[in-house]
Amino acid sequence: MNFIHITDIYAPNLQIYHQFREHAFKEDGSFVADSPKVVNLLLEENIKVCSILATQSYYDAHTTLLKTIKDATFYVASKTQMQNIVGHKIHHNVMMHGIRPKEVPLKDLSNHILMLDEISSTQNIGSIARSAAAIGIDSYVLPSYGPHPYSRRALRVSMGHIAMLKTHIYTSLEETINTLKHYGYHIYAAEVAENATPLASVNITEKWVLLMGHEGYGLSEEILELCDEVVTIEMQKGVKSFNVGVAASIMMYQFKHAEKK
Repeated sequence: MNFIHITDIYAPNLQIYHQFREHAFKEDGSFVADSPKVVNLLLEENIKVCSILATQSYYDAHTTLLKTIKDATFYVASKTQMQNIVGHKIHHNVMMHGIRPKEVPLKDLSNHILMLDEISSTQNIGSIARSAAAIGIDSYVLPSYGPHPYSRRALRVSMGHIAMLKTHIYTSLEETINTLKHYGYHIYAAEVAENATPLASVNITEKWVLLMGHEGYGLSEEILELCDEVVTIEMQKGVKSFNVGVAASIMMYQFKHAEKK
């Protein structure tokens, strides 16, 4: 292992830890993750690692795991140095510069897909990824015009579980829906609508896509018309909707559970 003890926090090779912020992705697909739980899960999922910036205590606690990492640089810094690098107080002792995995083509995704229209909250992107991994839905399709699942906050909220999912980033929702239908997927749109099928009554096909809409305005009428079926969660009167992350979790669980009946 190649350890480099930090003496200059402004050294050129540390710039990514200074400058990397939400939505700031480089052409090489770089991302920065932080906290031991997130970093360690990413390491276990065989993510390409460029460097790790951590305290000596982190390295001492995870020697066995780190020995499996090839061609990475290991920077040793004090907690104070790390806080000066990121520019604010931190509660963790490790950061990682990695390269996000290549996107998976639509034709190579699994039979069950969680798909998002524009979602504005990076936190929701991460929480949905974590729920999908926990429930056993391993394909995640997201728009290029929303937060990236490997942005720092999404990674943190997902606890690194995004690395367990096959991801595909699309540019046109309409074209992507039509392509998935061509590949034999039944497209279920999650929306509060009068003609929607109650979640408890929905019949699940072998290959399906569950499409979630924007937190505020949901899915447009044009998109709903493209989908095969609209599904809604039954709610008490006076309650308009769930948070999209909560709704996605409930619906993913029901879709997986209904398969076993």
